[in-house]
Amino acid sequence: MMSMYLSLACSTKHGRPYRRFILLLILASLVSACDQQSHKSSIREQGTLKIISRNGPTSYFEDRNGPTGYEYELARLFSEYLGVELEVTVVHSLEDIFLALERNEVHLAAAGLTITDERQKRLNFSPGYLDIKQFVVYRTDSIRPKSLADLTDSKIMIMANSSHDEILTRLKLEHKNLQWRTATDVETIDLLDMLAEGEIDYTILDSNEYMANRGFYPRLNIAFEIGPPGQLAWAMPGEIRIPTLANDLQLFFKKINENGQLRQLEERFYSHSEQVNRIGSLTFNQAIQRRLPKYRELIETVAIEYGIDWRLLAAISYQESHWNPRAKSPTGVRGMMMLTLPTAKEMNIQNRLDAEQSLKGGSRYFNSILKRLPKRIEEPDRTWFALAAYNVGMGHLEDARKITEGRSGDPDKWSDVKDSLPLLRKRRWYKETKHGYARGNEPVNYVQNIRHFYNLLNWNEVAKSRIPPPQQMEQYLPDSLKQDIRAL
Repeated sequence: MMSMYLSLACSTKHGRPYRRFILLLILASLVSACDQQSHKSSIREQGTLKIISRNGPTSYFEDRNGPTGYEYELARLFSEYLGVELEVTVVHSLEDIFLALERNEVHLAAAGLTITDERQKRLNFSPGYLDIKQFVVYRTDSIRPKSLADLTDSKIMIMANSSHDEILTRLKLEHKNLQWRTATDVETIDLLDMLAEGEIDYTILDSNEYMANRGFYPRLNIAFEIGPPGQLAWAMPGEIRIPTLANDLQLFFKKINENGQLRQLEERFYSHSEQVNRIGSLTFNQAIQRRLPKYRELIETVAIEYGIDWRLLAAISYQESHWNPRAKSPTGVRGMMMLTLPTAKEMNIQNRLDAEQSLKGGSRYFNSILKRLPKRIEEPDRTWFALAAYNVGMGHLEDARKITEGRSGDPDKWSDVKDSLPLLRKRRWYKETKHGYARGNEPVNYVQNIRHFYNLLNWNEVAKSRIPPPQQMEQYLPDSLKQDIRAL
C-alpha cells in the first residue's frame, strides 16, 4: 500500500506540494492504524498494567520488602488476575493523576480516589471497593470544633482537586464565611505534619486515611464528620482506549468480593488500627524515643540470629513488657518477653530477667510455633496465627480454626479466625472443643496491638528516608499578597 502511494506521489503532474500532501495522508493513515490497534488491544495483549498512585500508608510506599500499601496490593491482585506485569508511577498531586489519565498515559489511578459528581464529568470509575466518611481533624490541645460555624477565622488546609475541596465548595453556599486553602504540593502526611506542628488549625481526611495514620499522630483526633459518605474507586480515562478494561474490572471486583480477598486486604491494612486507642499510640511513640534506643541493638542482633524482622520482635517485646526486662505479671510470667517458667525451661533459658536470654527464648518459642502451623497457611496470616498461639496457646488456636471452618469461614485466614476466637468464651462454642474455655478476645487484641506497633516502627523508618514533595510558597500566602504577586 505504501509503495503505491509513493509511486502516485512521484508520477503526479501536481509536483512537490501534491507529493507532500500524499505523504501526509500516508503518515496520517499509519498513525490512525496504530491508534486503532491500540484501541483494540487489551491489557493482557499489552502485557503490562500501568497504574498511577500517591505515596502513603493507604496507597503506595516501599518498605524493606519492596512496594506495599493497600492500593498497591489491590492493583497487584488485579495484575495477577489479568496475568500481566504491574508498572507503578508515583506522583505528588491529584492534578498530576488526573492529567496522566486524560492523556491516557496510564490505564488507571489506584490512589484512594472518591467518586464525585465533578470527577465523573472528566473520568470513568471502577466499581467502588471501600465505603468512607470525611472527618475534620484537629489537635487535641486545642478546643474541639463541633460544627462548620466553629471553623470560621481558622487556618484550614486541604489537597487541591480533592473531594474535600468539592465538599467545602458546596457548603460555602450556605456558610459564606467558610474559608480554606488548597495545595497541590502536599500529601496526607504533609497535612498531618502541618496540623501536628500548629502550622494549620484543621484539615479534612477520609476515614480510611485517618485510621491508617492516627497511630503516627496520637495528638490529633476527629472533630466531626463533614459531607455525605462516599466510595473509593479506581479512576480511568474519560476516553477509555481499552474496551475490555471496564468489564475486566467488574469481574475482578466481583471475584475478590466473593472469595474474601477484598475483606482480607481491608483487615490487613485497617482493622488493627481500629482497636488501638490514641493513648496507647502516644505511649508507644514516647517509648520509641526514650526506651527503645537502649535495647534496639540487642533486639536487632537477636532478630538476625533467629531470622525474625527486628521490628516484629520489638513490637512483640513491647506488647509483652513495654521493653522492661524485669517486668512481672500476677500470673508469674516474667521478663522482656514475659515467658512462663515451663516455656523458659523448654527453651533452655536460665534467667528470664536477662534481656538477651528473654529475647532469645521468646524468639525460639515463636519460631517453634511457626513451624507447627500447617504449611498451607501463607504470610502474613502465618505470623498473625503464630502471635495468637504465643498468647493463648496452640490448642486454643486450633479450636478457633475448627470453629471457623464450622461457620463456613476459612481456617487459614486470620480475618476469619479472629472472629471465632472470642467465641471460646461462650459455652455454646467451647463445650465442643478439645481445649475448652479461653479468653479468646485477648489473643485478638494481642495480635492487633502488635501489628499496629509493628506498622508504627515500619513507617517510622520509611518516613525518615521519605523526601517531601517540593512546596510552592504562593499557596501558603494570604489572598491579598497572592494577588500582588500575580500582578508583577
